[in-house]
Amino acid sequence: MNLTRTEVMNMEKLVKTLFTVVVVTFFVTSAFAYGPGSGRGHGSGPHDGCDSETLSQLNLTAEQATKIDALREAFLKDCKPLQDKTVSKRNNLKILWLQQNPDQEKILAMQKEIKALMDQIQEKRHVYRLNVYNVLTPEQKEKLKSYGSDRGSGHGRGGTTGYLGVGPGAGIRGNY
Repeated sequence: MNLTRTEVMNMEKLVKTLFTVVVVTFFVTSAFAYGPGSGRGHGSGPHDGCDSETLSQLNLTAEQATKIDALREAFLKDCKPLQDKTVSKRNNLKILWLQQNPDQEKILAMQKEIKALMDQIQEKRHVYRLNVYNVLTPEQKEKLKSYGSDRGSGHGRGGTTGYLGVGPGAGIRGNY
C-alpha cells in the first residue's frame, strides 16, 4: 500500500489528536473519580470540615448543631469553586508535564496558581474552624482540647486529621 506524503501527514495528525484526546480524557475522568475531597490533601473528606463523631461527644444543643451545620454548609459552598479550580489547574499542570518539552515557566506559574488557590481554601478553613469553635461553650472547648491530647497527628479517613479540619494538619488539637 503506497501512501502519499499528504496522507501520511494526515494520519500522523490524526494519531496525535487521538492520543491527546485519550490523555486529556484520562486526566479528566481521573479528576472526577478522585474528586476534590478524596484522599490526601485539601478538600472535604468524610469529615466534611467537621468531625461529627467528636462533636457529638460535646453534647451540642440543637441550636449549636444547627449553627455548626449552617457554618459547614456555607464553608463547603464557599470552597467548592476554589476546589474545582484547583482540580482543573492540577489537570492542566499534568498536561504541561506531558508535553514533549515541558515549559518550566508555565509549570512554575501553574504551580503558583494552585498554591494560591490552596492558600485561599486554607484561610477559609481557619475562619470556619474559628467560627465553629466560637459556637461552643467554655466547657465544650475544654473538652475538645482534651480530645486533642490523646490523638496522634496521622491522617485519618479521607486524609483528614483532627476534629474540625479538612485535610492534613487542619484539625483542632488543643493548641489555642
